[in-house]
Amino acid sequence: MATPPLAVLGVGLVSGVGLNAEQSCAAIRCGINNFQETRFIGRDGEWLVGSAVELEQPWRGITKLATMASRAIAECFEAGAGGKPEGTPVLICLAEPERPGRPQGLGHVILQDVERELDMRLHPHSRVIELGRVGAVVALLQAWRMLAEARYTHVIVAAADSFLGAATLAAYNSDDRLLTKSNPNGFIPGEAAGAVLLGSWDEDMPARLLVRGLGFEREPAPFGSGRPSRADGLVRAVRGALAEAGLALKDCNLRIADMNGEQHRFKETALAVTRLLRDRKPLFPLWHLADCTGEVGAATLPAMLALLFMGARKDFLPGQTVLGHLGNDDDRRAAFVAQATSAQTLSWEMAAEADYRVKRRSAA
Repeated sequence: MATPPLAVLGVGLVSGVGLNAEQSCAAIRCGINNFQETRFIGRDGEWLVGSAVELEQPWRGITKLATMASRAIAECFEAGAGGKPEGTPVLICLAEPERPGRPQGLGHVILQDVERELDMRLHPHSRVIELGRVGAVVALLQAWRMLAEARYTHVIVAAADSFLGAATLAAYNSDDRLLTKSNPNGFIPGEAAGAVLLGSWDEDMPARLLVRGLGFEREPAPFGSGRPSRADGLVRAVRGALAEAGLALKDCNLRIADMNGEQHRFKETALAVTRLLRDRKPLFPLWHLADCTGEVGAATLPAMLALLFMGARKDFLPGQTVLGHLGNDDDRRAAFVAQATSAQTLSWEMAAEADYRVKRRSAA
């Protein structure tokens, strides 16, 4: 990726805490969740807890994924500044084909099902990316390349995923990866769909959020490998994103990550920051959406960007510059650097840091 940066012009989000971006982001900002007992029982005999999207019909599988994705895409078009649906390619990101319980043939039919739900034909250059959590970051890179060709004025990156299928829950429960009363080292399964309308930024564009850098790398000691992790892959991915943005880690005011409650994700994040941050930084908040939405897999990045977009628009971000990172269960790692264009967020961060220093002096 290179200049000009990607401009986020509109967002859509369907999650367990809201059926649009406004509702979902407001709930996430307030720390509200929708965790409820599912219809499935875990190995310990207790009901498994999840965060389901409640629609007007009890859809499941591919039908529900297509319905959620189409609603996020439609909201994205309605909220976006410009962009004609028939002239905008849509990149739809899905879970990895090898993910336990993923519906068979999902990648072959999702575009047609989304077209049917939207009652329109998608752009012929629309495509499917099946790379899990990091897939949407790959889609951002592809969107930048498509916009750089000047053949398109806008591109949509969308994603839909669910961990609430019977086969998926059974597989992760058997591996002791779900959060239960007897297993604190696990995640709460969720489902969501998100969409982001992107365009090439210029000085006259009133964009609230810009994506300035992307980074990709492979982790030599992924989860389950049995090798001790030094977060080498994540460190290199973050360095790559920061280098593209022309920034250092000390310049970032906020981190947003895909941590979901599993200890290895927290350890990897902590290791990466320890190895990269060489300057004293009293305030460096870390946001993660899974404590409100549950684990939403491939839909994580669109949900992140939707929250950052709303935060930039409503001035509740703790600073202008954001570092985000994601990782699959395998060795794929990705990072991005986003920047809010609202000046008030910077003054908020400066005021917060000043307040921190006052408290430190008072304690001394």
